Amino acid sequence: MILAVDIGNSNIVIGCFEDETILFEEWLSTTPNATAIEYTVTIKTILELNHLDASCIRGAIISSVVPSVTHTVRHAISRLTGKEALVVGPGIKTGLKIQLDNPAQLGSDRVAEAVAAIRYYPTPLVIIDMGTATTISVIDEKDSFRGGMIYPGMLVSLESLTSQASQLPHISLETPKKVIGTNTIDCMKSGVIYSTAAAIDGVADRIEQELGTSCTLISTGGYANQVIPFCRREIVMDEQLLLKGLMIIYNKNR
Repeated sequence: MILAVDIGNSNIVIGCFEDETILFEEWLSTTPNATAIEYTVTIKTILELNHLDASCIRGAIISSVVPSVTHTVRHAISRLTGKEALVVGPGIKTGLKIQLDNPAQLGSDRVAEAVAAIRYYPTPLVIIDMGTATTISVIDEKDSFRGGMIYPGMLVSLESLTSQASQLPHISLETPKKVIGTNTIDCMKSGVIYSTAAAIDGVADRIEQELGTSCTLISTGGYANQVIPFCRREIVMDEQLLLKGLMIIYNKNR
């Protein structure tokens, strides 16, 4: 059994897989100041809640966009399992052809998602990852990572709005009742959800126009299920895309 960990700016996703099967997936908040022992206890508890024991872990892999947390979690995994985790980055075989000005700048999470998307879906394709930031990754018909976009995620945009507009309240991200809100809170909910959905539709149209062909659209990330149902484009939701990518990359390197 292999332990897979993705460290994001807001959340850490922890899962386990055996061969080609993902056994579970759990989410917890990223805590930059947490110690290795705190992460050790957390990972141990997650395994136990899924009726698994740390002694069953025979390997581990990490992708991370928070370098300060990477070492801490890697140390926690080593302490708990006695195994040194692979960290997705330079020197790790992924099989992904990256056509960027500086390939080293591509986040390891986007690498893992692209690797999985190429394995499971027809290219060309567009991956929409909705987390702290919304990232758009474009894979062409030759399975090459062409580039994409990065822009503020829904929660970041909403927090920026409420912090800059004194009369707007802090609200939770909930499904709006309708497009045209009739009070401040409903207007804000409708605004953030529908504007994000419209942005995704519009971005997909422009990417296809630039590539000169239609694309498979795939969404993932913590906020995808709140927005994708309001998009007009056909978009596949794959919440385990990143873990699938880590599974493939681990198997390439073991």
